[in-house]
Amino acid sequence: MNFYIVDDDPSIPMNLQRILEENPANTVVGTANDAKQGIAEIMMLNVDIVLVDLLMPEISGIDLIKRLNQLKHQLRFIMISQVRDSDLRSQAYEAGIEFFIDKPINLIEVKTVTERVTQNIQMANKLNNIQSLVGGQSPVANAPTPEKHEIEKEKMLAILRFLGITSENGSSDILAITQIMVNQEIAFREINFETQYNINACEKKILFQRIRRAIKTGLTNLAELFLDDMGDELVVEYANSLYEYRNVRTEAQYLKGDRASGGKVSLKHFFDGLAQESQAPA
Repeated sequence: MNFYIVDDDPSIPMNLQRILEENPANTVVGTANDAKQGIAEIMMLNVDIVLVDLLMPEISGIDLIKRLNQLKHQLRFIMISQVRDSDLRSQAYEAGIEFFIDKPINLIEVKTVTERVTQNIQMANKLNNIQSLVGGQSPVANAPTPEKHEIEKEKMLAILRFLGITSENGSSDILAITQIMVNQEIAFREINFETQYNINACEKKILFQRIRRAIKTGLTNLAELFLDDMGDELVVEYANSLYEYRNVRTEAQYLKGDRASGGKVSLKHFFDGLAQESQAPA
């Protein structure tokens, strides 16, 4: 796939290009630090997917997408943003983006999102080829909507906020990995980090340590809420689904000074539970 990146922060295109081109099938055909240059170059180049920053001077990412959609209909767009304003995100989806990638840039999230858009393009091309041969209408009505994935991601974020760990170093990794599980409909143990995401055993160990620290902080925070109100339904639900109830109770006893050690965390139990919670009906 051919990618073009537009972001007024020069470090972002550099980081994204490095991540994208780890896959030999990807080529970054150009980058720009302002929207006007980006529009001009995208019109001249063979581009499949545009990654564009939401907030840029003069022309916003949303306006850039609207202009390009009028001129070059086959483009696919991914929005890069650290803004979580729901109105702006809705405007971006209405303008035609497929997914958001949150800042700070997370390697796993970038690979997951771009691979998914690539798969969408490939599937659309196959369906168009079939349609051109047999006629009739394209059977794409049942495809999952980008809005559905965004709703699931917002549910994940809400849970991490409840646990008090959105500012922890491992929180973006937790979000990215859970999105992989939900999008690919797989359990945590089925993810092959070494082959799918180009990280070695040492990098995987560091990643898991970072995540485990964040999850442990969440356990402590949840145990404190448990001590405040043992009958709180949401506390009990997350205790069961994310940590196992006995670990939250053990951590609470440790915080009270009744035990010498606290509760334990399981990455598998936490991630499988978080994925399930994100897909639960509101």
